[in-house]
Parts: sequence; structure tokens; C-alpha cells
Amino acid sequence: MDGFGVYAIFGVDEPPRLILSCRDGWQDSVEIQPCVQQIVVFTRGDWGKIDSVTVELTDEENMPINMGKLTPFSKCLSWETSEDCVWSRGATLTVKVNQVTSDLLDPVLTLSQMECTPECNPTVSVLSECKGKRKRSQGEEEDEVEEGREKENICPNGSGKVTPHRRGKTNPRGGQTRLFPQKDEPSAAATSQSHKAKGKQAKNPSQSAPLDKPSGRWGQTLCPIDPQTAILIGGQGARMQFCKDPIWKLCTEDLSWVPAETLAEGPTPEARIGHTATYDPESKRIFVFGGSKHKKWFNDVHILDTQSWRWTLVEAQGKVPPLAYHSCSMFRGELFVFGGVFPRPHPEPDGCSDSIYIFNPEMAIWYQPIVNGEKPAPRSGHSACVMQGRIFVFGGWDTPVCFNDMFMLDLGLMEFSAVKTSGAAPSPRSWHGCAVVSDSSFLVQGGYNGNSALSDTFIFNTVTSCWSSLTLPHLNSVPRAGLSIITMPFTCKTESMDEQEEASEPAPETLLIFGGGDNEGSFFSDLITVPVKEIRQD
Repeated sequence: MDGFGVYAIFGVDEPPRLILSCRDGWQDSVEIQPCVQQIVVFTRGDWGKIDSVTVELTDEENMPINMGKLTPFSKCLSWETSEDCVWSRGATLTVKVNQVTSDLLDPVLTLSQMECTPECNPTVSVLSECKGKRKRSQGEEEDEVEEGREKENICPNGSGKVTPHRRGKTNPRGGQTRLFPQKDEPSAAATSQSHKAKGKQAKNPSQSAPLDKPSGRWGQTLCPIDPQTAILIGGQGARMQFCKDPIWKLCTEDLSWVPAETLAEGPTPEARIGHTATYDPESKRIFVFGGSKHKKWFNDVHILDTQSWRWTLVEAQGKVPPLAYHSCSMFRGELFVFGGVFPRPHPEPDGCSDSIYIFNPEMAIWYQPIVNGEKPAPRSGHSACVMQGRIFVFGGWDTPVCFNDMFMLDLGLMEFSAVKTSGAAPSPRSWHGCAVVSDSSFLVQGGYNGNSALSDTFIFNTVTSCWSSLTLPHLNSVPRAGLSIITMPFTCKTESMDEQEEASEPAPETLLIFGGGDNEGSFFSDLITVPVKEIRQD
């Protein structure tokens, strides 16, 4: 770590300049001349126990222009002046090294497909047995997270009681489909031993390979943007830490992952969990809203333009509370946010919402519509999907109650109604996955019932209002909650027998399942694919 340094290049004709070294301190700033048109910031040397490097560009009035973060997996940032010459009157570049005092998650250990961390059992509150909601002490502050570093509010409005957990199993559960086999991949038992031993080899950064896929996590979002691409954002993983590799791009042509935190310009969203990421196919933008991190709650809106690959932080008008574990649905260019957990000051506990907030991107404004009918009870961790001008809301929780009811919001009448279903309905659950699989049906998979993670799968038909169970070994073999499920048109590369050239052929719509946790100390980074034709029942 003694040789670690942060360097910058100002303009294409300038040599690199050392901005900050660990011998000089942990933060420094440098003035940028108005003539500079391009800036590249990068690191060199052993990261050691350094967590990340925050890089901020501000104007002469100390107003933020751009912000980014360097990590052991993304070691370079670059900025370029736009047509409006945002720093034409000069600017200041500030770099801050974020040092940690505890061992970080070793990248070499995150290469396993299922990340078992036996020495760290995530504690999740019992939704069905809680006597009351979590209280906030009067002196509680965000800085208290240092006492239990990276501890997330995994049940934000749960009581102090937690579910008893078994130690993470040393052997992975059978039947798991893996699409990223590695010849030298260690077994779960070997991974467990390496976590306990923490030998010299595991700690040596020079022997740590860079990640070729996301680390295990739960509570992330996976958002499709075209038939060949999906974007992964956020999540929390092993050792109760927020992922140091928060943004990835998935190429479905060859099922490869690309780290994407530094691919886009502009201020990237702060690490979080319980947020939503919603894609608008008309404007080709991803809207990231809300979420939480430790005791910090968000109500910000970040927009990623997938054509220019630029992040924008929206200065929205109107009021919307900080929310996490809510649902967000896109309809006719507007975002419909329902439910979620929101913080309330002492002595009131954190509560769940039963309100709808609408964000209009064109006007950059939040507003609340007048909603009639039978509204669902307040909840969070539920699912919602838009089908034929209606939003179907299923499940969720509001301590001590876990739900398995269904409600429908008619977006034309703005009227809620309870859906009377038939068939074997899923048991009460939250943090489950949900995806539309046809014009008249959607799938519900996994989740958490207040005691344990679930692995069952169900299909709901919106025409008959009927539930039916679905058995697929590669879906039902491993219980998981906080997973991501999406459906997208699939394109695969095939080799022409005559011309021996690669050609692109459309394949049937495919269901993608990524990540999640089993509530026993394991976080998953596997990617499962299921042809939609295998699960359609209409």
C-alpha cells in the first residue's frame, strides 16, 4: 500500500501527474485550468486495505460537476467537456481515499458460483412472529454503522428478534444450474476453509484475480435494455457488505459480464439495496429510484441514458418520501411507485406505505394521483407488474404480517380492487422474484416467508385469475430471496456450416434468474436461464 497513488492526466498532451499518495494523506485537491478539455484519473500500486477512492469535480463555486469512484475492480475514470464547457471558468478536482480497517472481501474468493460465508449469518427478522416494529433510539445516527460495518437494514421495519440461522453449509445444494463453469473453481468446502483460515495466499492482492462476473449478492436490480443486454445495479453480499462491484453489463449473446461502473459518465448512484431500476423503451433510459444503505434512505432519481451512456441526477419537483423495497412500474412514460418502507423519527418505528407516487420524467415532477377502490394494506418487499393497462400487486410484508394477497390497479380509472383468485396460491412471502411470461400470465418465484427462504414457483393467469404451481428442477433446487428475474428476447450466435461464419439467430424468449441469498449465510452469483416456452401454460 506504500506505493499506492492516484494520478491524473489533464489533456491529451500532458504527462500523468501524481495527485495523492498514501504517504501524503488521504485527501487532496488540485486546480484545473479552463483550457483543459479532458481529464483521466487512475490509480497505480497495491490497494492493500483501501476500499475505494472518491473523485469529485467541482466548479469555482464548489458546485458538483461530475463525481465518480475508483475501486480495485474499476481503476480509471475519464471526463470530457461537453458543448456547454462546464468547467470553462476553472474547476477543482478532489480525490479522497476511503481506507478500511477490516479485511475486505477477497476478489479471489468471489469467483465461486455460490458464495458461502459460514462465519457470517445474515439476520433477518421474523415477519410472521414479530411482536412490534423496530424502534429507533433517540441518539441513533448514521455514523454508528462503524460499530457493525456494512450492516444493512435487511428487515427495515422488523423487530429486534431475529430468525435463528444455521451455519452456512459447506457443500452447495444439488441441482443448481451454472452457466459460468470454471476449471479451477474451488468447492464450497474449500471456500469455507479459505474463509476460516484467511491464509497468506488469500490476503495477497497480487494473487487476486479480477472478477469476470458479479460477486454474490441479493437485493440488486437486473434491468433489460435490449434483446442482447441487461444492466445489473447495486446489491449487498458476503460479510454484510455492499458490493464493491455495483454495476455490470450482461451480454446475452454469450452470457458474459462486463464491469460497467466506469463505462458511463456522470454521477453514478451511491451503493444501495431495496431500490428499483426501470427501463423506458421509448427514451431508452433507466430510472433508478430510492433504496437504503445502513441508516441512510434515498428518494433520489438517477437516470442512465443507454445511448449516450451518461448518468444524470434529477432535481425533481414535488414530494416523495425516501422509500426502499417498493415497486416501480412504467406506464405511458411515467413511473408508478407503490408501497415500500420509509423512515420515521423516534419514537415512531419505520413504517410501510400504501400510497402511490407518480414521477413524470418530462416535467421532472412527483405527484400523487387520486386513487379509488379497495386499496392494499401498507407493505413492502412485494412485486408488481404491468399487464394490459393494469398493475398487479402481490405479496409483501408489514411486520408482523406477511401477505399472499393480490390487488389490481386499473390505470385508466385509477381504481384498486382485490383479486379473487383460485387454485393453489403461493404462501405468504416477500422479496420474491416476479416476471411477465406472456400477455396474460406472470411468474412468481422464491422469496422469504418470515422464517426461511423459499424455492417454489407459481404462474398466475390474469384472464382466469387462477394460480398454478410449476416444477422445474433448476428453478426449485435452491431457496433464495432478494433475487432478480427478468424475461427478454434471446439472441444466440451460431456457426454457419457452409460459410463458417458467425450469424445471429433469434431464440425463444428466455427467463433469466440472477443472485439472491438463502438466509443461511450464502449469497449467489449464478445465472440461470429458462426458455419461456417451458413455463407458459396458456
